[in-house]
Amino acid sequence: MDKPEIANEPSAAHRHAGLTARGGQARDALVRAALRIFAAKGYADASTREIARAAGVNVAAIHYYFGDKEGLYRAVLTKPVVEIAGALLPGDTDLPFERSVRVLVDAVLAPLARQEDEGALSMRLHLRELIEPSPMLREVFEQSVRPLHLALVNQLARHCGASAPDAGLHQLAFAIAAMVNDYWLSRPCMDILAPGVLAGPDALARVADRLVEYACALADAEKRRRARRPGAEGTAG
Repeated sequence: MDKPEIANEPSAAHRHAGLTARGGQARDALVRAALRIFAAKGYADASTREIARAAGVNVAAIHYYFGDKEGLYRAVLTKPVVEIAGALLPGDTDLPFERSVRVLVDAVLAPLARQEDEGALSMRLHLRELIEPSPMLREVFEQSVRPLHLALVNQLARHCGASAPDAGLHQLAFAIAAMVNDYWLSRPCMDILAPGVLAGPDALARVADRLVEYACALADAEKRRRARRPGAEGTAG
């Protein structure tokens, strides 16, 4: 005899979707809790048990989603970089220089606009990494940051008419990145030195406009410099 259908009984697909959603929520909760605790205590002094308790999950969830404490820390440390990379489309490297810089600047500043508390914690964590580097710092920069840096250097090479990236273009990329990243690293100082300048819903949009203009001015200056000094493109001085 056929089993009668039960009204409102969830299908296997619906049950799987529910489990996936709950799993995603648990993973996100772990990342948020880990960010707070790692930023406050550093990698060495933070415990997985404390993080799991703050996230409201069993400590085994850390091993399930991240493998171990190091994997969780890596996920927290790379989250801002992954968000920036995710905002950049593969075709962005073919855009005109000003437009490509706009895409990059908007991507870097976007997390600050969406989640100011998370941005401040990420800033604190990355500052801590610079003072007390963990074993993951080199790996994060080589695997996650280097592709973004090289994309900017290649854009600068095309803009300046260079046949290939060189030391001067790397230095210019460092300068542009430093201007943008400073809004992550120095935001508390900026709020003390010029209260209200970065306040309001349109503040970061105005900052982005200026940063794009500054980046383009630096790139144009480098282009003129190379035109005046042919053959010296590879020097950084």
